Amino acid sequence: MKKNFLLVLITFFATIASAADLTIIVTSLPPDTPPDEGVFVAGNFNGWNPGDANYQLATNSNGEPQVIISASGQIAFKFTRGSWETVEGNENGGFLPDRTFMMGSADTLEVTILSWEDQGGTVHTAAENVVVMDEEFYMPQFNRHRRIWLYLPPGYDTSGKSYPVLYMHDGQNLFDIATAFAGEWEVDEALNQLAADGKQVPIVVGIDNGGSYRIDEYTPWANPQYGGGAGDLYAHFIVETLKPYIDQHYRTLPDRDNTGVMGSSLGGLISHYIGLKYQNVFSKAGIFSPSYWFNDSVYDFSYLAGAQHPMRLYIMGGTAESGGLVQQLNKMKDTLVAAGFRPDQLMLKVVEGGQHNEALWRSQFSAAYQWLFPEYSSAIYESLNPHKPTLQVMANNVMFTDPTGATDTFDLMVYSLSGQLLLTRKMATEKIYRLPQIAPGIYLVRAVYNDGIISRKAFLY
Repeated sequence: MKKNFLLVLITFFATIASAADLTIIVTSLPPDTPPDEGVFVAGNFNGWNPGDANYQLATNSNGEPQVIISASGQIAFKFTRGSWETVEGNENGGFLPDRTFMMGSADTLEVTILSWEDQGGTVHTAAENVVVMDEEFYMPQFNRHRRIWLYLPPGYDTSGKSYPVLYMHDGQNLFDIATAFAGEWEVDEALNQLAADGKQVPIVVGIDNGGSYRIDEYTPWANPQYGGGAGDLYAHFIVETLKPYIDQHYRTLPDRDNTGVMGSSLGGLISHYIGLKYQNVFSKAGIFSPSYWFNDSVYDFSYLAGAQHPMRLYIMGGTAESGGLVQQLNKMKDTLVAAGFRPDQLMLKVVEGGQHNEALWRSQFSAAYQWLFPEYSSAIYESLNPHKPTLQVMANNVMFTDPTGATDTFDLMVYSLSGQLLLTRKMATEKIYRLPQIAPGIYLVRAVYNDGIISRKAFLY
């Protein structure tokens, strides 16, 4: 017993000895810093609290803002004006990576704060087909307002087509580095590249998080330490207010088969909840690094919700996130299978080395979209040219024509809706080909020719 006590005592004093004090002095503030607002430091030493009064900078004898930090090991930190909306930025007002410092290597650190992100950085990365639909869209469920972004597919203005819709949370992190908290998802770049490759892409509706309201809105159940629990009202906002508005004012395919929801972290948790609770509205959910740890009620809810309609659930996380995440993902998959979901309706992807950040979510977005919308994403864009090649499917008869005369043969492929290749043949153009006997159902029929791909979803028998 004495030996164990001595060991604990030695460890305690070693920990104290390894701690150090660091004085951080800000030698220059951005010229547009509001004089009536305080400056704070947030880091891994205070739970990344952006407005912690214990870490507010005070003026030293030289008239410079400074703060003293007591910690050990390597710290990571950023400066704010009291919230993550007012976090410091780079020289262009855009995203600045975390600052780092090894405690004990020096007792004073001088820094310069280059900009504040909310003061309007000059570098924006949103594509031209990304627009802010409304800076102050009203949320009657909360009696507050929120910025709503829209990604409109290339050619939306002239195509006359209607499109599926993907609703995504943390909208400020999806499209523009100048508004992102820790890097953007690059949703617009990913979808524009897929479109350039001949894939169909949807309308994306990005909903900004509410800053201090984020935890409350993205959690259907409360946590004893972090609070929250207003996620059901947020779900009502999307289903009862936002989606009807989008369907009324934009060319959408409003049915459940063409409607999905996606988010990460707490946004992954609320996406899981919305997808399962409103299976009559959504048929797809992208669930990235979900915060299942927030409240174990998520497992009971998922089991009781059950498989009411055909769904596709893409659940993803990295091995370098919280220690229990991968175990939680597997537990959820088992819960969903027990609740009646077929294994082929679930995609569980664990990314080796993946960390809990936008870099991971950005790297997985394109694959997740294509898995969630397999029939739509695999179809090439329809041209408005009346002389374009066409693929006709009538009962079990298939014919490919090319009015330009540039194509003599094409590859005919038939897929199941789960993506299994069932048939492939090289065929001549202008000839009617009767498909061999096949089980009645809906299939994806594709013609691959020298200039592109045409796909048709058809009932075959």
